[in-house]
Amino acid sequence: MEVRRKLTDRLRPLVESLPDDLKIALRAAFALDEQARKPFYQERVHWAAITLDRDDRTVRRRIDEGIEQVAAMAVAAGGPDPRPRYPSRSWHTEELRVTLALDQPVAEAFEFRRVVADADEIAELDLALTLTAGAESGDSVRESDLEVDVFHGGALAGRAMESSDRIGLALRLPGPLRRGERHDIGLRFRANMRQPHYICVPRHPCDLFDLHVRFGDKVPARIILLEKAFQNDTRSPRGEELKPDAAGEVHVRFRHLAPGFAYGIRWQNE
Repeated sequence: MEVRRKLTDRLRPLVESLPDDLKIALRAAFALDEQARKPFYQERVHWAAITLDRDDRTVRRRIDEGIEQVAAMAVAAGGPDPRPRYPSRSWHTEELRVTLALDQPVAEAFEFRRVVADADEIAELDLALTLTAGAESGDSVRESDLEVDVFHGGALAGRAMESSDRIGLALRLPGPLRRGERHDIGLRFRANMRQPHYICVPRHPCDLFDLHVRFGDKVPARIILLEKAFQNDTRSPRGEELKPDAAGEVHVRFRHLAPGFAYGIRWQNE
């Protein structure tokens, strides 16, 4: 019992930092939720499937993904290695370069990503974008709130709400990738910014995240760097303050991102 208590105490804060759908899936898998404390694993999976309105197979896949993220966070929190490497069973991002323009009628982001296959026959990439709604607004996020255009590198094969504010995207590649093969994609996103931050929370390992944000002539009072932050901490961050250049732009770069942590910037207008 003592071993289980120590393990639960270690796991719980990591699980609670995950997006809602992964959080529910792992609460069930590890029997962290009182309602999910069923004797058999399949019963816990089925409870999560009902809670998330997904089938059991999808939940098992989400559990595997969540375990990978928790493992990566545990490694990242426990070691001083300045160049950590995180495990991947499918693919990882070698470079992610994003240019976000906030001086447009609707916020617009261009994303250029180079991925590397860590297994054979990688035919589809699972991507996602979160439009966090303010708790005080009462607004809900809809799939139609996000516009997506594929500029090169594949075709959008599906999109669906993965949680109350996260939209999952399936990008079908032109052909299956072999282990070690690289592939470039280019996407454009348009959406109204519901929260004053732009962050990358990788579900797969990411070697480099390069972010340009253009505020134009509406530069906020404070711009704060977010690096390896828990998702729940992004609304009241404590970090380095950034100064925009004369064009009203900031540029930040992150290396060796740990899956499940948040990287990017947050701004405050007062």
